[in-house]
Amino acid sequence: MEMRSTLGRVRGLGSSGEGSHHWWVQRLTAVALIPLGIWFTFAALSFVGADYAQFKAWVGHHGNTLLLILFIMTAFHHAQLGMQTVIEDYVHGEAAKITSILLIKFVSFMFAVSCILAVLRLYFGG
Repeated sequence: MEMRSTLGRVRGLGSSGEGSHHWWVQRLTAVALIPLGIWFTFAALSFVGADYAQFKAWVGHHGNTLLLILFIMTAFHHAQLGMQTVIEDYVHGEAAKITSILLIKFVSFMFAVSCILAVLRLYFGG
């Protein structure tokens, strides 16, 4: 016997619906990271032995800047989602769990913004 309501069964949601959303976003970011990660790996390998001016010129191309920012945003969001899942599963105190999740979200956001600002600074010639 199932304990969910008829509407809950139709929508496929659990008690709050947040778990399935979190799961889907984590999977979508993982799929997005496949081509972005391959692109970034080949791009990074192409700069072995390059100097700062060559790298700055490469970042100065609009497409590369856009892909770098997408990679940064996706990677940090995916990492934050993964760490949040680990915290939710293994931290048992409610106060420690909430504090840890908020700290992870804040630190992840700050690192992502820092990386994006560095890319934009290179793009605009700073």
